[in-house]
Amino acid sequence: MAIKLSQSLKLGQNLVMTPQLQQAIKLLQLNHLELADMITQELTDNPILEEIMDDGSPDNVDTAASDESFDPEVQQQNDEQAQLQPATEDDKNLGEKDDVNWDAYLEDFNDGPSTAPSMKEIPDGDMPSYENLLTKTTSLEEHLIWQLNMHNFTDQEMKFGQMVISALNDDGYFEGNLSEIASACGIEYEDAEEILKMIQNFDPVGIGSRDLQECLMIQAKLLNPRSVLVESMIQSCMTELEKHNLPAIAKMLDAPIEQVVEAQKIIHELEPKPGKIFTESDTQYIAPDIYVIKVGNDYVIQMNDDGIPRLRISSYYKNIVKKEMAVNAANKAEGSTTGAQNEAKEYVHEKLRAAMWLIKSIQNRQKTIHKVTEAILSRQREFFEKGAQFLKPMVLKDIAADVGMHESTISRVTTNKYMHTPVGTFELKYFFNSSINSSDGGDSVASSAVKEKIKQLVAKEDLKKPFSDQQIVEILQRDNIDIARRTVAKYREMLNILPSSKRKRSF
Repeated sequence: MAIKLSQSLKLGQNLVMTPQLQQAIKLLQLNHLELADMITQELTDNPILEEIMDDGSPDNVDTAASDESFDPEVQQQNDEQAQLQPATEDDKNLGEKDDVNWDAYLEDFNDGPSTAPSMKEIPDGDMPSYENLLTKTTSLEEHLIWQLNMHNFTDQEMKFGQMVISALNDDGYFEGNLSEIASACGIEYEDAEEILKMIQNFDPVGIGSRDLQECLMIQAKLLNPRSVLVESMIQSCMTELEKHNLPAIAKMLDAPIEQVVEAQKIIHELEPKPGKIFTESDTQYIAPDIYVIKVGNDYVIQMNDDGIPRLRISSYYKNIVKKEMAVNAANKAEGSTTGAQNEAKEYVHEKLRAAMWLIKSIQNRQKTIHKVTEAILSRQREFFEKGAQFLKPMVLKDIAADVGMHESTISRVTTNKYMHTPVGTFELKYFFNSSINSSDGGDSVASSAVKEKIKQLVAKEDLKKPFSDQQIVEILQRDNIDIARRTVAKYREMLNILPSSKRKRSF
């Protein structure tokens, strides 16, 4: 069977994601700090853009700003429909760069700032505090290697010590095979044990331990004065200590219960994770994207544009474009335009389009976030008044319907963005919760509100008789919350709350 090539025409519809639309979608996903970094980079890359250095004035308000929020999915549909329509006379003119009415375009963007108008001054009491200091901290490995170098080890022993230190986990426990490391470094196993014991007495004490019992015993032996009872409890009663079963410990060690109680307090002061102080992640301070402030009986939404450069089209380049239009008309009549002039003109026009689209996209981003925040505030007003226990069930579809946007747009708007409220700072996604049915057939309760109730119940419980998961279920049912015991157990684990058997304190 012969194979031959042929050409054919086919009419079809394809989805096209324009670069401008991709940029607009990306802008929606950026948080406050990321947006500031992106704008700073654009200022560097695009000479058409310039930053408004003063506080702005009424003249700086962008008259071209749309009153409608920007929904990329809807915009994409509009773009696709436009591609299917026959080209109009205006479209043909826009295709010829020499005939674009840049003068009218520039007038629309005359000195318009890229962000929403500046926030009103917020009282100091409503502003979150920032104490972040940028410093380089010493890692656990560096701290231990420094101490290792203080000892008079041979090259083989030094290599062994370095391999032991590199085999520590984030909590400071040794997870390697001591025999294999000793053999690889050419030292005897007994010598390896001695070097490991020396490392375990480095700062922090207990580092390099192989289990919790060894870690606590190393620290207990350095207590001043030493306590035989403390060391005996660690040596022989770890299971009972975990269960807080002090009467059993007193019976096993034939010790007075009062002394066992005091010894347990000492053990609780020991560090079970000696490497933690070096491996804990630095505190990440949040720059809220939105402030919700209570003024009287109402709430005011303000976008945080602090630190975000406010953009406008450079007046220098605007004048260049206007002059170029006049010169271009004359050159076109004479036919004297050179290739170099066309290339320079194309570059300026390209950067101008990019600058205007960026300014427009930033404005629409701010308006969209503001609109979504208004919808959240409307649905969750009781939360802003009374706190997390009064959070209502809400899903993306609810807000999408309220603001007339696609759910994926709401997801982008709420991702990695934070709201400062009178009851704390929360990620926007925090407000979206699954629902738990009410036992009396009333309104459902948000899962986050139930978690908060569980946390408060455990915080107020009697440590001698902590609530079991079933007891928590029964208490919640009295509050008309219909919840299964396994769900309580799941929420308790998510809140890092131990089971009742491990929360119990006999004394």
